[in-house]
Amino acid sequence: MSLLKYLEERGISLKDLIETALELFVPHPGVETREKAAKILKEEFMNALSDVNVSCMIVACFRAEEDANAGLIPGLTKDIMGGPGLVADEIMGMAIACYIAGVKGIFEFVRFDQAKPGILKKLGPITNDAIGGLIAGVSSNMYTRALRDHKININKN
Repeated sequence: MSLLKYLEERGISLKDLIETALELFVPHPGVETREKAAKILKEEFMNALSDVNVSCMIVACFRAEEDANAGLIPGLTKDIMGGPGLVADEIMGMAIACYIAGVKGIFEFVRFDQAKPGILKKLGPITNDAIGGLIAGVSSNMYTRALRDHKININKN
């Protein structure tokens, strides 16, 4: 099973991921339009979603949330689940973003985590950070790729 299929079974489509990323889109050299951004985002999502390490981290977050909701994680009560005591969700989101895009991905993670656009506001406290990390890493890679391609095109002329 692919990670995309896994996410679709949980109500998260590729379209949801792209649209959520585009909610915080800021035009940059090489990616001046939403249409161009959407094209690059799709390619970058397909790349990230095919990485077994991304799959492991995303699935781990979904399983952790399922186990937490079932009362199977020692010490993790419903009160802590949505409150300030839980930081593992943020750390996992940052780890996913950093794995996909390096430290630049963490910058994007903070933007997405604070705004909670699109699909992120519909997810639970652990899964929203996992998917936020995925979107942040991919979004960061989109900007990096677009800028690199833009510089290459400038140097050709």
